[in-house]
Amino acid sequence: MNGKIILITGSTDGIGKQAAFELAESGASVVIHGRDKNRVQSTVDEIKKIASEENVLSVTADLSSLKSVRKMVEDLKTICSKIDVLINNAGVFMNTKKLTEDGYETTFAVNHLSHFLLTNLLLNENMISSKGRIITVSSIAHHNASYDPSNLQGERSFSGYSAYALSKLANILFAYELSEKLKSTEITSNALHPGVISTKLLKEGFNSTGASLIQGAATLVYLASSEEVEGISGKYFVNNKISESSRISYDKKIMSRFWEISLKLAGLS
Repeated sequence: MNGKIILITGSTDGIGKQAAFELAESGASVVIHGRDKNRVQSTVDEIKKIASEENVLSVTADLSSLKSVRKMVEDLKTICSKIDVLINNAGVFMNTKKLTEDGYETTFAVNHLSHFLLTNLLLNENMISSKGRIITVSSIAHHNASYDPSNLQGERSFSGYSAYALSKLANILFAYELSEKLKSTEITSNALHPGVISTKLLKEGFNSTGASLIQGAATLVYLASSEEVEGISGKYFVNNKISESSRISYDKKIMSRFWEISLKLAGLS
C-alpha cells in the first residue's frame, strides 16, 4: 500500500480507527476524519507511533452538516491531490428523531446523505484516482429495511432501528448505482457488512456486544488493499466474499429514483 492515500470517515474510533491503524502499518497514507478536533488529533498521534509522520493526515468535519461536508472537501484539497481509496464508514444510531441544521433526520443525513455528497464532490473535483476504490460500510440490518419514499426520514413514523436499517439500505443502493455511473472508468464502488462488532454504535444503539474490532475491520481492509478485488465493482461483501444483499437493493427503479432524491437533498441537482 506504499504511496496510496486512504480517507476513512469516522476513523477516531471503532472499525474505522482499527482499519486506519492496519492500513497505515501496511505503508499507506491515511487521512483520519472525525467531528471532534481533539479526538482526531489523539488518533493521529497514536497512529504516528507505528507509521511515519508524513503518512498520517487529518480532516475535521461534522457529517450531520452538508456545509461542513463541503468545507471538508475544500480542506482535503489542501492536504492531498488524489485519494486512492475512499472509505465511507462513519455512522450513527439515533433512538429518537432529531433533525440536523439542514432539516434532515440525523441517521439518514450522517449515514447516507453526507457520504453521497462527499463522494460526488470528490469525483466532481477529480480527486479520486483513476483506479480508485470507493467502499461504503453498510450492515446486515439493511435486510430489515422497507423502502417507503414518503417515510425516508421518519416523516410519518419513526423508530431508531427502522431509520438505521433504511440508512444501511441507502448505502447499498448508493454503492450499486454509483458503480453503474462509473462503468466507463476504472473506479470501483462496493459495499460491505463488517459483522456484528463491539463498537460504540452497537453498545449505544443496540445495548449489545459482538466480535472484535480486528474482525470488524477485516473486510474493510481487504477491499481497500487486496489485489483480488481489483476491477470488481457493484458488489456487497461479507467476510471478504461477495454476498447477496436484500432483494429490494437490486431494484433498478428504486436505485435510480433514490439517486435523484439524494441529489436534490444534497443540493447537487
